Amino acid sequence: MQILEEIARLEEIDKSRRSQESRLHRARIGRFKPIADFDWNWPKKIERDLIERALTLEFVREGRNLALIGTNGLGKTMIARNIAHQAVLAGFSVLCTTAAELIEDLRACSPETLRRRLARYTRPHLLAIDEVGYLSYDSHAADLLYKVVDRRYERPGAKDLPSRSILITTNLAFRDWNTVFPNATSIATLLDKLTHHADVTLIDGESYRVHESQKEAAARRKRKS
Repeated sequence: MQILEEIARLEEIDKSRRSQESRLHRARIGRFKPIADFDWNWPKKIERDLIERALTLEFVREGRNLALIGTNGLGKTMIARNIAHQAVLAGFSVLCTTAAELIEDLRACSPETLRRRLARYTRPHLLAIDEVGYLSYDSHAADLLYKVVDRRYERPGAKDLPSRSILITTNLAFRDWNTVFPNATSIATLLDKLTHHADVTLIDGESYRVHESQKEAAARRKRKS
């Protein structure tokens, strides 16, 4: 009997491992530095408590959204990927993409295949959309992004979560999104649904990448002198 129980236990462990590997593959998180390497003292303003709470996945369990707003080089993508990775380890389904990839993927669909492709962005418990605001788009692109947000928002009859969480990183305040999607009539409703059940946090400061480049350049000059 003990041997059978041990075999069953090992099979369950192997099944759990394979499931986690599959979720990690589908999540498309990519390479990232661990949150332990994040320099919390570099940004001039950062809500560390909110971000550390997000890393516990409280917002995912509640079906809330999370928006990280800040200029380039302040670690928004690093934080987002750490949250996504934690979600996979906790058993949630995750998909990471950039705004450009999502929009181009949906734009390439025919009307017949669009519904099926939208389901790809609707199913995961957590959808992480990086780099909203880095490129400008037309109103059709805004409509496509709206379709994704709308399908994840307060899904009637949902058996697990009333909404499925979206993690957004953007370099623009929401009031400036009309510069990304000019003349888009759907943008107001999109933002209303995106922020209705959401934590929104601002990371302010100078680019850490620029800071590192300046230090490396100074070190090279010092070696040559």
